[in-house]
Amino acid sequence: MNITPCPLVLIPGFMLDETLWQRFQTCLPAGWPVLHGALSGGKTIRDIARHLAETLPPRFVLVGFSLGGYIARQLAADYPQRVAALVLVASSLREDTEQQMASKQRAVQSLSAATFSGLSRTAIAGSLHPDRAADTALIAAIRQMGNRLGYAALASQSALRRDDVPVAAIRCPTLVVAGAQDALRSLDEAQELTAAIAGATLQVLDGSGHMLPLEQPQALADTLVRWLNEQGID
Repeated sequence: MNITPCPLVLIPGFMLDETLWQRFQTCLPAGWPVLHGALSGGKTIRDIARHLAETLPPRFVLVGFSLGGYIARQLAADYPQRVAALVLVASSLREDTEQQMASKQRAVQSLSAATFSGLSRTAIAGSLHPDRAADTALIAAIRQMGNRLGYAALASQSALRRDDVPVAAIRCPTLVVAGAQDALRSLDEAQELTAAIAGATLQVLDGSGHMLPLEQPQALADTLVRWLNEQGID
């Protein structure tokens, strides 16, 4: 008898869309149902999580990348009966400092709907493994995601406060995945996040910067599927 696996809900990161997950999806076992969440539908992380919950099935495995991991944590804390497992990829427990928030707002104010065309190539290159920092096709693909989302998304996502996102209330099986060469989210941050969630497991993948779903899609998919099988979730 064939049993449909628990669907995966994939949430992207800052100024990224579902294209982030295309390579990763091709590495999953055939037939695994996948749904996509977006960083929209509210002015706070809790609002976005609530908006997502209204559109999702009764039970699912939640995968959040970077900023999407904050949304995923909120969902897991607020809807524990619906989240079968939680996977946090290249994410963090830390909130933005006031200086970081101010820097984001200055960046938003320096741009407009007419001038914004995606995140800067320099910033994107700095998020990648050093071996991929000159990969113009990859950088262009990431930049195009931001361009598609547009200036309004830049303004709203930059304004999201990352403080007070629940962590102690999370009780579902949780996997934290970090890139060994991630220059944006350190291994220390991954370890902090793992320690803060009861029973969480940390997996560090070599050969990747911050953009794990694009840089190491096969390794990420293999890690996720193996861990879910170990949890008895498929």
